[in-house]
Amino acid sequence: MKNICVFDVNETLLDLGPIHAELEQISGNPNLGRLWFGQLIQSALVSTVTGEYQNFGTIGDGALRMIAAQQNLDLSDEARRSVLGKMRELPPHPEVPESLERLKKAGFTLVTLTNSTEAVVRAQLKNSGLEQYFDDAFSADEVQRLKPAIEPYEMVAERLGVAVADLSLVAAHAWDIAGAAHAGYSTAFVTRPGKVVDPLAKDPDIVGDDLASITDQLIARSNG
Repeated sequence: MKNICVFDVNETLLDLGPIHAELEQISGNPNLGRLWFGQLIQSALVSTVTGEYQNFGTIGDGALRMIAAQQNLDLSDEARRSVLGKMRELPPHPEVPESLERLKKAGFTLVTLTNSTEAVVRAQLKNSGLEQYFDDAFSADEVQRLKPAIEPYEMVAERLGVAVADLSLVAAHAWDIAGAAHAGYSTAFVTRPGKVVDPLAKDPDIVGDDLASITDQLIARSNG
């Protein structure tokens, strides 16, 4: 296999807007969704660094409890379940289906690697209509080490039977780009609104403001 792209899922392919909208409706705070996702990533990093593994869904619930407490928000169990359940039903960003179709037609092998459990990511791909584009879906839960720890990235290479240098990660998170680069991947950073390159990490090999731009560059590189 060649031209293998490994895609992050949440925010990279799928839009968290419905979760932001529900949290704003519950709280009246338009920033609560961003606060929650930021706390989720922080809590996931703490879990990874300390070695006290929890799956991403459990961490997401804990992060929601923390943000609710910080905001003095009475968030019921039912409300939390409703918010977290929307993770399985997120829509793709508008340019994503066409971009993935172009990559497939250009001969790329496409897989996903996410911190979500395998059950969640497969539901996400099916419900978003993106399942058809991917040859496989991998979860960091399989190695019980969350990205950006090195183990999930190495696991994908091992499962595909290739070297890590044969893989390119496409992601909208600077920490994911840094983790993949550290593992030996090439990287493509989708700078969706609010996402910026980490000046302390290795520069991404490709940068674009949406997946269409990233796709243009990946295909151009492939054609060399």
